[in-house]
Amino acid sequence: MKRTASAHWEGDLKTGKGNISTQSTILNKTQYSFKTRFEDGAGTNPEELLAAAHAGCFTMALGLGVSQAGFIATSLDTVATVTLEGLDITGVHLSVKGTVPNITEQQFKDLVKGAEQGCIISKALKVAITSDSQLV
Repeated sequence: MKRTASAHWEGDLKTGKGNISTQSTILNKTQYSFKTRFEDGAGTNPEELLAAAHAGCFTMALGLGVSQAGFIATSLDTVATVTLEGLDITGVHLSVKGTVPNITEQQFKDLVKGAEQGCIISKALKVAITSDSQLV
């Protein structure tokens, strides 16, 4: 399986602009620029897209772990925070809230840690990955 995305850029770093598209077309010439990446402009940026990918991957991996442990999640909600310091991504923090009937807090925490380390995006990154969980 291969997935693709593309980017187009025009101009210099500070005043230029570009767009990002994905094979699925869920992103179709979505705007990105210096302002969307380092300030508060309208559009997306690579770090936000990485956070979205990691949140999705981790949450699916956690869902798999929960079901393999014999439970069914009513809901799993994850926020992934990518930390950018200077020109380096220094870490990703995954914060998950889950509703899983009949699971203990410790079982849930163990499954969260497993998904944190085992999801495909986590394994592809060479930065610190941390997590916290709340069973609701």
